[in-house]
This record gives sequence, structure tokens and C-alpha cells, in this order.
Amino acid sequence: MSAKIEQKGSTVDAPILMELVKIWRAQDTNGVWEAKSDLDLLEPYILDKEKRRASPIVGDPDPDTVWRLELFFDAVALSIERVTGVMIQPIVKLHHEGFGRVVLIGGRLIAVNKQLRDVHRFGFDSFAKLSQEGDKYVSDGIDLIRKIPDVANY
Repeated sequence: MSAKIEQKGSTVDAPILMELVKIWRAQDTNGVWEAKSDLDLLEPYILDKEKRRASPIVGDPDPDTVWRLELFFDAVALSIERVTGVMIQPIVKLHHEGFGRVVLIGGRLIAVNKQLRDVHRFGFDSFAKLSQEGDKYVSDGIDLIRKIPDVANY
């Protein structure tokens, strides 16, 4: 099933983005974001060239950026889980200076393994890039689980 998000008159077919929106909305226990559109919720993930230039080359990530990173990989994990039926646990180990690692584990299998750098600049050029990167992690995780199901289902 695919869902669509509209961006300035155009429509983006993006299941991973819809999963990310669901996770964001689930975090809103007091209904503060009910009036926000899906694009408004995802806007902080977009770091175009201008925004990237404005951010320092070296810096400590703020808690909101770390939270966005965690929610992104939660969406990837849930997307893998929906397709494979294997429960996926995201684990983020991050140094306060913005480097570390995220792994998505299913059973005894590391389905996704990503080295993190410059987390204070975590973001994507566009919604299409956000979707492509998320889809890449999802498909890599699914492929690995299908390749080694005994380890993933252990």
C-alpha cells in the first residue's frame, strides 16, 4: 500500500514518509500537532543547501535533532517489521559530539547498520531524498532478513 504526500502542488508517493508521519502523530499525546499538516511535521527533516550552510561544520546535536533521527529509524524499523513479520529493535548509540552508530536488530541479525557523523546536520535535501534514503534502509533490511531468515527469527 502506498500513500501520498503533497508538496507544493506535486504529490510524492512515499510509504516511508507516511510511516514517519504516523510515528510523529503517535508522539502527540496532547493533540498539539493535530492542526499541523503532514508536510509541516516532516519539514524539520529538510535541510537544503542554504540551511546546511547556515549550520556550523562542527557542533553538538540538540535534543530535537537526535529525536528526529531516532524517529526516522523507528519508521524504518516498523516498515521492515510490517513486511517481514520480524520484530525490529532500533538501537542508537550517540556521542554528545554527534557521531555514533544506529543498528536495527531482528532476532540475532543486524538488519541495518549505519555509522553516524555530524548528527547536528541530520537532514535531507528534499522530501524525495528523505523517502529514497528511508526506502534504501528498508529494502536493505528486508533483503538481509530474507537472505538469512534463521538468524532473524532466532
